[in-house]
Amino acid sequence: MRGLLWLIALFALAVGVAMLATVNDGYALLVLPPYRAQVSLNFLVLSILGTVLLVYFLIGVVSRAVRLPAKVVAYRDRRRRERAADSLRDAVRLQLEGRYSQALKMAKKSWGAGDQSGVSALVAARAAHALRDETRYREWIGHAAEHDDKIQTARLMTEAEMAVDGRRFDEAAERIEAMKEHDSRPVATLQLALKVAQAKQDWKSVVKIVRQLRKHHLLSDEQAAPMVRRAHLATMKALDGQGDALVEYWNAIPADEQKDRILIEKVVPLMVSNGQGATVRRVLEKQLDVQWETELARLYGQCGEEDPVASLARAEKWLQAHPKDAGLLYSLGRLCMAAELWGKAESYLHASVTATPAIEAHLSLAQLSEKLERPQEAQNHYRRAAQLTHATASVPALPPAENEAA
Repeated sequence: MRGLLWLIALFALAVGVAMLATVNDGYALLVLPPYRAQVSLNFLVLSILGTVLLVYFLIGVVSRAVRLPAKVVAYRDRRRRERAADSLRDAVRLQLEGRYSQALKMAKKSWGAGDQSGVSALVAARAAHALRDETRYREWIGHAAEHDDKIQTARLMTEAEMAVDGRRFDEAAERIEAMKEHDSRPVATLQLALKVAQAKQDWKSVVKIVRQLRKHHLLSDEQAAPMVRRAHLATMKALDGQGDALVEYWNAIPADEQKDRILIEKVVPLMVSNGQGATVRRVLEKQLDVQWETELARLYGQCGEEDPVASLARAEKWLQAHPKDAGLLYSLGRLCMAAELWGKAESYLHASVTATPAIEAHLSLAQLSEKLERPQEAQNHYRRAAQLTHATASVPALPPAENEAA
């Protein structure tokens, strides 16, 4: 439609010019002594227009001819960049497919075609590392460093990842610190930093990093809890023999992490052996008041032996709500033994093994029988504890998945 309108406009212009020419009888006199020339005014106007158009055309031709070499160079450069980009895309695809030899080849082709981003060098370095070719890995990382103005963080991240894979944890730690200096958003490095801290058994750093990962939703609570628990236990075991230091560390643990039942189960014997049973006794009391756990109730007897009378009073209050809990009955028996209430101790311990036979309950009964000079009963309880130990040892271990399900 637009073309038709232009055509109509041109015809209308031509008609207008022709009509104007018919009514124009003027002429032009050109004098160049000794010559004189008289021409139609219409012809003169058309001649001038034709000359202008011819000069404009000639200038355009010359200008294009002058710019032609530069255009050829630009065209070749554009084609080279396109080939480099195509090769780089193929290299990334092959890398993701796990075809590392082909990925290295295409990345090298992209680099040779003039990739100015340096990404091809990083892809080549990753492919070389996957092929366990340390020489070519170092070579390509060196090429990537030539473009640090664009990809420095990416290069450092690559070096850190490859160092972790190669178990060069000191080198990985150096690269991570370098990334923090050049990038104000260290979240991307946290997962790598966690692996390095775990490998170097830097448990304080592990706890700090896991908390950050959980804050940024890079770890769920279920994923973070075992890592934090392991770090706390390793740190506290290293403080074994330093009772005050253990208490100080335990009190510094946030309340939500102190509520970890498995952590409490592991910490109670350690704290009791260091004379800090009163500290974990208060933790157990708060935990059992909120949510009852028979295994935690079983541990209460250990940490309450420092103050058996007060602990016994607290445990007997729980007994009203949990009269047949084997763990609580065992703790009551242990507390009565600590308070030298032999009759009550025997009663509670017998009730515990009746509810659920357990090795430690039979051992406690054996010790009590020896205390009461009843050697035959002591032997019977030792024998029963040995039988339970043998039965427990003969049960085949479940695979990890089944064990978690159980």
